[in-house]
Amino acid sequence: MKITTVGIDLAKNVFAVHGVNEHGRTVLKKVLKRNHVAEFFANLPTCVIGMEACASAHYWARKLQAMGHTVRLIAPQFVKPYVKTNKNDAADAEAICEAVARPNMRFVPVKTVEQQSVLSLHRVRQGFVRARTAQANQIRGLLAEFGIVAPKGIGHLERQVPELIEDAENELTGSFRLLIQRLMDQLKELDRQVKELEAQIQAWHRSDERSRRLARVPGIGPLTASALVASVGDAKSFSSARQLAAWLGLVPRQNSSGGKNVLLGISKRGDVYLRTLLIHGARSLLQVAKRKECKSGWLHGLLQRRNANVAAVALANKNARIVWALLVHGREFHPDYHAPAATV
Repeated sequence: MKITTVGIDLAKNVFAVHGVNEHGRTVLKKVLKRNHVAEFFANLPTCVIGMEACASAHYWARKLQAMGHTVRLIAPQFVKPYVKTNKNDAADAEAICEAVARPNMRFVPVKTVEQQSVLSLHRVRQGFVRARTAQANQIRGLLAEFGIVAPKGIGHLERQVPELIEDAENELTGSFRLLIQRLMDQLKELDRQVKELEAQIQAWHRSDERSRRLARVPGIGPLTASALVASVGDAKSFSSARQLAAWLGLVPRQNSSGGKNVLLGISKRGDVYLRTLLIHGARSLLQVAKRKECKSGWLHGLLQRRNANVAAVALANKNARIVWALLVHGREFHPDYHAPAATV
């Protein structure tokens, strides 16, 4: 019988495959080595293939799409309820095969090579930023053991540490001065790496028209805009602006039952990096709004009712919805835009 739907449990070397026909009856159970996967699906009639959106999923999705198959990626948490027994590769492949056939299942858009490349720049830059912060904290901690308290901030360290090393009046030993100098050299190297990657991201941002449009939104800069464009891809895969905000984890969690709606804090689902960028951008905009003399508008009214943290998340939520509208409709951002009144 013809195979219509296939579920693949991805791995490094051994892939479990589960296929069903148009009646939902199992007709394929197979384990494939990595170097046999492409050959197997090249000889298989075109069908719907489901995979979890995990490591290497986008690569295999692009490869199988090029063979004519319809590939759908599913978030792992949506596959879990369909696992009928103990976890193993065959059970996972069967669960994926069943989940991908559900009519109301939500799927993850397949990323292009360019999208993955830009996101790789962001991930590596973020790793260098964390390493730079850890290095600065280590230097400050070691100096504090000798009674020298340096202010927070890499700039303060770069200005004050060389003076401390040259100061002969403090009790630092020669070996410790050399150690701190070595740590400072490493800190400068990490800072250089961060700036080089930021320059590459800026160059990509200037070359992409969608990223430039998003950067015109207050609270969204080149880093946030480029990360959003690369992560979201086709915004039409989200049915509404609220769905995009929910995908970023910027909407309240619910604990509702019996007709009583209970809203909790934000869900914090989705991409932590994107949510962090949006909220940090919102915080910077709040600082600007507090310094302005104008005391009218939505943001000022929100600050009067809620604390700054709640206002920052609300503004990030609003910006996420604006991003969806700009990407879906291909519009430019206008600060004084008002949606037309609904007609009855």
